[in-house]
Amino acid sequence: MKKIAVLTSGGDCGGLNAVVKGAALMANQKGAACYVIPNGYAGLYNLVDFDKLVELTPERLDKIDLNLAGSEAGHSRVKIRKIEDEKKYDRIKAGLKKFGIEGLVISGGDDSGSVMVDLAAEGIKCVHAPKTMDLDLQSYSVGADSTISRIATFVEDLKTTAYTHNRIFAVEVFGRYAGHTAFRGGVAADADAVLIPEVPVDFDALYEHCKARFMWRVENSDVKAGSYLIVVAEGLKNANGEELVDENAPADSFGHKRLAGSGSYVAQQLGKRFKADPAIKDFMIKNGLYVKAANEAPEVRAVVPSHLVRCGHTSPMDANFGKEVGSGATLLLLGGMSGVTVVGVTGQEVKYMPTAEAIKQRHVDPALIAYHEQLGMSFGRKPANVKVDFKKVEGKIERPL
Repeated sequence: MKKIAVLTSGGDCGGLNAVVKGAALMANQKGAACYVIPNGYAGLYNLVDFDKLVELTPERLDKIDLNLAGSEAGHSRVKIRKIEDEKKYDRIKAGLKKFGIEGLVISGGDDSGSVMVDLAAEGIKCVHAPKTMDLDLQSYSVGADSTISRIATFVEDLKTTAYTHNRIFAVEVFGRYAGHTAFRGGVAADADAVLIPEVPVDFDALYEHCKARFMWRVENSDVKAGSYLIVVAEGLKNANGEELVDENAPADSFGHKRLAGSGSYVAQQLGKRFKADPAIKDFMIKNGLYVKAANEAPEVRAVVPSHLVRCGHTSPMDANFGKEVGSGATLLLLGGMSGVTVVGVTGQEVKYMPTAEAIKQRHVDPALIAYHEQLGMSFGRKPANVKVDFKKVEGKIERPL
C-alpha cells in the first residue's frame, strides 16, 4: 500500500489524536502517505464528492497535539448499513478509488466497529484501533483512562460543596450498558455509592446505606457537617431490571433510545424517602439542623457533567496507548491485514483479534463489585457475599501499557 487514510468515529474522548498521529507517523516511516477522511463515516460516504484530502505530512502532523482530547479528524454518528442507498458501498469504493486510498485505519467503539466489520465484508481493507470511553470492548480502549480521571476529579471536587451544605449528590455519568467508567471513577473518588447497569437498584437498600453514613458523618463532626456522594451511570436500571428511557425522544442513528436522567431519578427516590422518614426529623432537630419549611431534611441534588468527562485533555496512559495502537493499525494494514482490531503493542509484536470478537460487550465483573462492597461501597443492593482465594501468578503479566 502506498496510500492509506485514517478516520475516527462515534463519541469523542481522550486519545484519538494520539491514534491519528501514531497511524500517520508509522505510515510516513514506511514510505506510505496517510490522509484524513474528515467527520467519520459521513465523510467516508461523501468522499467521492470531495475535491481534496488533507495529507498528514510531517509538517501537518507536527500541528496535532496528541495530549488534547477530541479528534483532529472529526466525528459523525452514521451507520453505513442504514443509509438509504442501494449502492452505498459502491459509492464508498468510488471515493476511495478517486483518491487512491488502499486501506483505512478506523478508530471507534462497538457501533463504529460494527460498521468497520461491514466495510471489511464488502472488500474494503480496514483495521480497527479500539476507542471507547465506556471501556466495554474486549480489549482496553482509547479514552477510558482519560474519562475515568475526569469523573474522579469532578466527584472529588464536589465534596467541598457537599460538606459545606450537608448535601447528598448523585453525579450522572456516561455508561449505557456497562458501568466501567462510573465504577472506576467512583472508586478513585472514594464515592459512597456507585450505581451501574450491571446491578438493578434497590432504592430502599441504597437509602439505608445513605442514611446511615450521612447521619454518622454529621454526628461525628465537630461542626455537624456531612455528605454522601453517588456516581450514577446513565444506563441505570430499576429493581425490575428496566432501563430508564425517554419514550418521547426518537432513537439515534444506531437505534439507541435516548436515556432519561438517571441522576435526577436517584435524587428524587432518595429525597422522598428522607422526607417520609420520621427518624430524620429527630436527627435534624438533635443536630441543630432543623428549620420548619426551610431545612427539614437533607437535600439531595443531581449533577450531570455530561460531555465535560470526555473533553479537554488526554491522560498520559491514553496518549501512550493511542499512539501505539494507531501505529500498530498501520503496520497491520500495510502487512495485508483487514477486519481486525489492534489490542496491544509490545514493541516486537502487534497483537490483534477479529473485530467482530473485539466489539462484543464486556461488563463489570460481578465478583469485583462484591469485593468493593466489602470495603463499604454501596451498589444499590444488599451486599453480596464473596469468597476470595489466593493465586500465584507465573510468567509475564498482561497489562495495557
